[in-house]
Amino acid sequence: MDFTPRDAFASPRFAQVATFMRLPQSRDLEAIDTAILGIPFDGGTSYRPGTRFGPREIRNQSSLLRPYNPAVKALPFVTRRVADYGDVDVAPVNIEKTYALIEGEVARILAAHVLPISVGGDHSISLPVLRAVAKRHGPVALIHIDAHCDTWDQYFGGKYFHGTMFRRAVEEGLIDPRRTIHIGIRGSLYAESDFDFQKEHGMEVLPIGDVKERGIPYVAERLKRLKRGKAYVSFDIDAVDPAYAPGTGTPEVGGLTSHEAVSLVRLLAGLTTVGFDLVEVSPPYDGPGQITALLAANLIYEYLCTLPKRAEGNPKKKQRVS
Repeated sequence: MDFTPRDAFASPRFAQVATFMRLPQSRDLEAIDTAILGIPFDGGTSYRPGTRFGPREIRNQSSLLRPYNPAVKALPFVTRRVADYGDVDVAPVNIEKTYALIEGEVARILAAHVLPISVGGDHSISLPVLRAVAKRHGPVALIHIDAHCDTWDQYFGGKYFHGTMFRRAVEEGLIDPRRTIHIGIRGSLYAESDFDFQKEHGMEVLPIGDVKERGIPYVAERLKRLKRGKAYVSFDIDAVDPAYAPGTGTPEVGGLTSHEAVSLVRLLAGLTTVGFDLVEVSPPYDGPGQITALLAANLIYEYLCTLPKRAEGNPKKKQRVS
């Protein structure tokens, strides 16, 4: 099978069934090394719902993308075998069952030495993905780009929602808190103590003010300490200012521009990343032209452009990340 986007000079970009960047849909894990996995779940949302429709709309908008990235001189579909894996069939009203379904599917992908790129869905989906990642790789570093640290303890007595998953990840030993960096944090909180968990566990927090005032090179410098070892990347679209990404459940003013978001993802080149998720795109709240979903599709593409080439030699041999 040809694991490249459809030829836009033979099939117009608005034609055919929508897959990510018009890649083939495949679950043949022996043939690919990178899987785009939709997780259409918003049962962990605390305010504005709609992220269950995120994967579908991100796929729609991704058809605008072309395969070659001149900014970084990358043609990821030549150096990797990437497929749209389809979606996890989640349990819409049962978060624990959904977690089991997500973890099982991601574990299957990882067992085949395939890199998972998860497309949410609300941010609660990161926890079961990390459970599968940690079982494969052990505790990993976390690069978390978001307006919120998502380390609250409970919400209405529940341990699982889209604001608790990185506290749970620390408690379960899935991530190394001292090799965790939260980037772009901003917005109002419930109390000053909302930062206590991060301080107690040695998590690094880069507020949006630092990112804006010191610039992208400052973030690059902070990421250097993660070059040794494996890292997981989680990008919540509400890290971006709602002027550029209005279609999300918990927008916070004063965030990243689209250009800054793209620049941050490009910093991942050279790191050993073992998974990536893009979450919290809510199409019902998106602006004209579906600009949030379009940005999300671009960020996933930019991540693909940071990945190393697959292993040479046997064309069926994947670039292993374990």
